[in-house]
Amino acid sequence: MFRVQTLNKISPLGLELFPRDKYEMASELPNPDAILVRSANLHGAAIPDSVKAIARAGAGVNNIPISECSERGIVVFNTPGGNANAVKELVIASLLLSSRNILGGINWGLSISGKADEVPELVEKGKARFEGPELRGKVLGVVGLGSIGVMVANDAIALGMEVIGYDPYISVDAAWSLSGSVQRAETLEGLFSKSDYISLHLPLGEDTRGMIDAVKIRSMKKGARIVNLARGGLVNEADIIAALDSGKLAAYITDFPSAELLRCTKAVCIPHLGASTPEAEDNCAVMAVRQLMEFLESGNIKNSVNFPRCRLEQRAPHRLLVANRNIPNMVGQITTLLAGAEVNITDLINHHREGYAYNIIDTEQTIPAKVLEQLCKVDGIVRVRTL
Repeated sequence: MFRVQTLNKISPLGLELFPRDKYEMASELPNPDAILVRSANLHGAAIPDSVKAIARAGAGVNNIPISECSERGIVVFNTPGGNANAVKELVIASLLLSSRNILGGINWGLSISGKADEVPELVEKGKARFEGPELRGKVLGVVGLGSIGVMVANDAIALGMEVIGYDPYISVDAAWSLSGSVQRAETLEGLFSKSDYISLHLPLGEDTRGMIDAVKIRSMKKGARIVNLARGGLVNEADIIAALDSGKLAAYITDFPSAELLRCTKAVCIPHLGASTPEAEDNCAVMAVRQLMEFLESGNIKNSVNFPRCRLEQRAPHRLLVANRNIPNMVGQITTLLAGAEVNITDLINHHREGYAYNIIDTEQTIPAKVLEQLCKVDGIVRVRTL
């Protein structure tokens, strides 16, 4: 029986996938095998030693202590693409909001609501103040071509826009999905200099934090419009506001409001609604649950943010799972200990990702408890599990 602790309200569509004869689920659960979470902050939380995996029903994992989990051999999953369509739709809406001054017009309309019979005439006189350009024929620069970026690029092509994409690390799957009409930018500066609109679709890390700053903005067209529904920290807010005030930027649409941005009349702040659809919540929950189940039951890893993708079809009765630091001779030490106990390996796979590696080893014999104890003592091994 596997025990899964749920720290947030998770879509029933996902929870229903857990077989009740194999899984126990609750928000308060001692010694869980896994944690299923949405927005709960796990930084500083006491994560039990029994936890083997944490699944985030969403793409961002800023609420999870990744480094600590890696060191303890806890596999952290997210659900990339589960909310992609929801975010994509809001990006398209944001492109329109950045162009047509729809919000300004609506707010002005509310201000004349008490004018009674004068309203039609006032509307005709005042509407010119809210004129804005069409998207068709304009250039959209998409920075980051993951699941969401690809969908935005493809839909912008369908709207008649010219699209330039930048992503030096684009995956094979994303490349297959991307419209052949999307042009490739060799540099960010090249994309910025040609784009009327810029949409950001990047993870937040040390190399991307504050990347849209005064220097980058100088390379943009005068009157460019930026849409950021990815992460607020991708931009230097002070530089964005200064560029809006000077007229260098015509608009900034973000899903991450701050007090400073809310005071800026040329910024449109959406209250973090990118993934706020019932469909996205269902999709993410289903993905998270399926990934947890496959890991707990077979040891296979898909969509982990801290350990490599690793899958092996099981053809032997016993399976050994080892997570370790990515240092030399780890596989040799593992196989030597198994051979010393006369355990025959029928299949083995080892993948690594940055500082950590993961091994799936199928054997004909049960691995003796003494060998498991020896494996746990090997310097560099952070987690040992058998199935």
